[in-house]
Amino acid sequence: MKKLILTTALLALTAGASLAQTVRMGTEGAYPPYNFINDAGEVDGFERELGDKLCEMAQLTCEWVTTDWDGIIPNLQSGNYDTIIAGMSITDERDKVIDFTQNYIPPASSAYMALDAGADVKGGVIAAQTGTIQAGYVAENGATLVEFATPDETVAAVRNGEADAVFADKDYLAPILAESGGQFVWAGEEVQLGGGVGMGLRESDTELKAKFDAGITAMKADGSLNALIKKWFGDAVALF
Repeated sequence: MKKLILTTALLALTAGASLAQTVRMGTEGAYPPYNFINDAGEVDGFERELGDKLCEMAQLTCEWVTTDWDGIIPNLQSGNYDTIIAGMSITDERDKVIDFTQNYIPPASSAYMALDAGADVKGGVIAAQTGTIQAGYVAENGATLVEFATPDETVAAVRNGEADAVFADKDYLAPILAESGGQFVWAGEEVQLGGGVGMGLRESDTELKAKFDAGITAMKADGSLNALIKKWFGDAVALF
């Protein structure tokens, strides 16, 4: 069965030679290990490696474009790039305005990080990045939400006392906590949000979506996607 799935996916990848083109991949470049800017000034991280591999499989040329998170969907819609590959969780609300591939990261935990494990995550002041599913969750659940444009600023808000905790993807917070020398700790309980992380595309780009879906399907079937996830996120991460 796995062989049949893989064969079908590869056939889809080789169909439609009209898509042999440059595809502009939109990302934030500020959310390691999903995506970040390395010392050479280039986009790097899990999504850079994944995106380049998917483009190679689909015989496309990737061109990487960085953009601020708060404008990432409008910039896709206005044609500044062709995809969003930026740690974006698949949600019903976003799916009303853009399309998504299948997920390339399974649904994962969001977590609270604080200076004190007893921080009041239910009724205190919680920092989250603007426009994220975590910000929406905090706003709907009784705590006082303070929003910031970048993920770095949400962490800084806890460090300097502006917020009691930061709420974000645990995969993003875990290395920060591990490298903090005990300054940061987990607080409250983990929360499952969204339908996993997928690539965002314009609703009209159905052929391009099919190309990337075929690549993700093939990588799930042969185990290479799980291997890439483990490479960038470690052994404790959720896998397919």
